[in-house]
Amino acid sequence: MVDHKTNGMLLEVDGIETCYGLSQVLFGLSLAIRPGEMVSLMGRNGMGKTTTIRSIMGLTQARAGTIRFSGQETRRLPSYRIAQLGIGLVPEGRQIFPNLTVTENLVAASTNRLGASDPWTLDKIHALFPRLAERGGNMGNQLSGGEQQMLAIGRALMTNPKLLILDEATEGLAPLIREEIWNCLSLLKSRGQSILVIDKNVGHLTRICDRHYIIERGRTVWSGTSDQLMAEPDLQHRYLGI
Repeated sequence: MVDHKTNGMLLEVDGIETCYGLSQVLFGLSLAIRPGEMVSLMGRNGMGKTTTIRSIMGLTQARAGTIRFSGQETRRLPSYRIAQLGIGLVPEGRQIFPNLTVTENLVAASTNRLGASDPWTLDKIHALFPRLAERGGNMGNQLSGGEQQMLAIGRALMTNPKLLILDEATEGLAPLIREEIWNCLSLLKSRGQSILVIDKNVGHLTRICDRHYIIERGRTVWSGTSDQLMAEPDLQHRYLGI
């Protein structure tokens, strides 16, 4: 029997199957992340990337397989308990609180439940994203898409997560804002933050991620390093449409 508390993995997803009603979306999908790694989840639209994230977070419960975080089985836990174990989510669509100010959005999420030695504070988030300091008194629904994404990342970091998950990290953002988000993620990685990211920008992903998983129709069809992915253009064309 494998001792999952000592095998070096922060997150292990093994053979999960997830359905929406009678429609099955994930078919035995597997992936894993080590502490301090930045890993991407790639694939065309509709192949199950967001459902994978929802399954990890307990928002849509997998009906089979195992999900372990920090050695603890989480598949049957409610989503709030999974978040409390140390997973911060930046969801697709951002889902910030529209009727709270930027500062209130950040402070509302603030917690150091796991006792981080150097926890995120409002000042640190402002240093990461100066625009959030400038817009602190604005309501969430008064922000641009890029500012909302910065706020969603800042809000997730204020929970001091062991693992940060971003679903469509730069989707629909202006080029300059995209660069700011990628620079932020690169900085977070350099500080040892574990990250799972979904995005379509293969160039940026291969520059800063350690490893990649490609999924097709709810199954893991390939995994490997950035060098391995860049060496296989046929793979990118087949599964990513590049």
